[in-house]
Amino acid sequence: MNKGFEVIEGHHLFGVPYDKIEVLIHPESIVYSMVAFSDGSVLAQLGVQDMKIPILNVLSYPARLSYRTERLDLSRAGELSFSRPDFKRFPCLSLAYECGKKGGAYPAVLNAVNEIAVQAFLSGQLEFMAIPALIKKVVGKYPDNDASGLHEILEADRWAREKALSYI
Repeated sequence: MNKGFEVIEGHHLFGVPYDKIEVLIHPESIVYSMVAFSDGSVLAQLGVQDMKIPILNVLSYPARLSYRTERLDLSRAGELSFSRPDFKRFPCLSLAYECGKKGGAYPAVLNAVNEIAVQAFLSGQLEFMAIPALIKKVVGKYPDNDASGLHEILEADRWAREKALSYI
């Protein structure tokens, strides 16, 4: 789901259409992001397996702050592998793309029910593999796509949380 939220964020922050945002599975966790340019070249951000680095870059942009960590040694990194996600195996990613493309308040509904589902899992009320089913069920029941203002977004959030709790 986190990757799905990053897809939605990328769409809104950078104005990139959903069909141009591609998620790849990268087990080595060395490549944080990649951007493909119109000339076919790709610019990638690589680093050691520490999410503090990309977070620091976002918070300090456009400056680059110093951070004391080990440096990435590409000679020891080994092979870098990438594969496309199986949406059946990662149903939350598929749900995020769906809600993002629907727009309106759907991303807020998705976020709200995901938070309730994760909390229910952590407290032992919901099995891990039941999270996507709950999210799909609540999103599928959302009655309105109005997101003309903050009030409507907050109402969608409240509705989704209540609906998720009623199903749990």
